[in-house]
Parts: sequence; C-alpha cells; structure tokens
Amino acid sequence: MWIIRTFLYWFALVVFTILFSILALFASFLDPGGNSAHQCARAWAKTLLFFAGVKVKLQGEVDAVKPDTPYVFMANHQSAFDIFVLLAGLPVPFRWVAKEELFKIPIFGPSMRRAGYIPINRDNPRDAVKSLNEAAQKIRDGVSVIVFPEGTRSEDGKLLPFKNGGFVLAIKSQAPIVPTALIGTFEIKPRGRFWVHPRTAFIRFGHPVETKGLKTRDKEDLKSRIFQILQDLLNPKGN
Repeated sequence: MWIIRTFLYWFALVVFTILFSILALFASFLDPGGNSAHQCARAWAKTLLFFAGVKVKLQGEVDAVKPDTPYVFMANHQSAFDIFVLLAGLPVPFRWVAKEELFKIPIFGPSMRRAGYIPINRDNPRDAVKSLNEAAQKIRDGVSVIVFPEGTRSEDGKLLPFKNGGFVLAIKSQAPIVPTALIGTFEIKPRGRFWVHPRTAFIRFGHPVETKGLKTRDKEDLKSRIFQILQDLLNPKGN
C-alpha cells in the first residue's frame, strides 16, 4: 500500500501544486489582502495528504489557541510533510515565514508572495531584518505566522538548535508564541527519502507563551524556554 501511496503522492505533488498555485494567484487578485489564497493553499495540502494516505489530529492546548488572537507558532521541522500537516490542521489563518528560495519557484513562488507569505534571506542580514519587520507588522495587523526556529529540517527527527530570527520576530510583535510539536511526520517521509509511509500525524500544542514587555536582549532566555517546552511536547514524561 505504501508503494502505491508514494506514487500517488508524487503525481499529486506535481499536478496539484501547479493547479492550486494558479488558483491561488487568481484568488489573490480577486481578494487582495484576504484569506482566499491561503484557503487555496489549505486545499492543496489536504489534497496531497489525501493521496499520501495521511490523516491529521490535534492534541494538547487546542482550546488555548483563540481564532481572534495573532500568534507566532513555532514548530519543529523534520519533513516536507510538516508544511502540509500545518496547512491542513492549524485551526487559525496564518502566513508563513519561509526561505527566499521557495519564492523563486515558477508559479508556486508568486502565489506564495501574493498570499502574503514572507520570504526571508538568511544570507543577507539587512534583508532578513526587513523581512522580520514586515512579518511583525502583519502580526500587529492581526495575522498569525508560522516559524520553524530550527531553520532547516532535522536529519534524524531530533530537535536542532534554534536560530534567533523567530524570537526577535515574536518580541518585535509582542505576540504570544505557541509551541507546536509535529509528531509522526518524520516517519511519513524523512528528509531526502523518496518513499512515503501513510500514517496519522499529530499537531500537539503547548500553552501560549506571552512576550509582552520583553526586549530583544531577552531572546536567549525565551529561546531556551521554548526549546524546552517543545522537547517536552515531543517527548512527554511517561513515554
């Protein structure tokens, strides 16, 4: 079954990425500044998960995430399926803060930009600061964002050291951070692997961590705190 699912997934990835990218571009012109393009992205993710045989379930402090409050969701990153799972399962609208290279992909990149997702150039500090300021303004305007604080996918599923950018963003925006543990995506498709293994993926939420009153100098303490919370979410005591 997983062999069939693998080929269905790769077929769907090519066909539906093109289709939904075009739809998202059209939606962004019809509903500039709205969530229509993001809804196309959600439909794209749900379609790919369907073909891959992957289901998504929510756990943890789900009720603590309020739909009318902007957050910085900080998730561990261990698979390309993290993106699909978050798009399909997160209960509030959001925007991605993603590496700039993704925005250079034909059709897909422009659709991301038109959807309001934010590119970040990690090799250029000046551009990175500009992107963080743009993201902070979106949050202050009432839109949640998602950050992978590790900056890249884990090779073995274990949590990597965190980079500073997401914590500077949270402090600039004074928005609560929601530690968001993705469980099971590594087993579905680890980095660099071709085969897809259908299973249920879980999004386990921690309680939102306030950043009001924090300054940039507090980022290291905040980073350590979120790292430990995510570790505990990924490896709860007794398991």
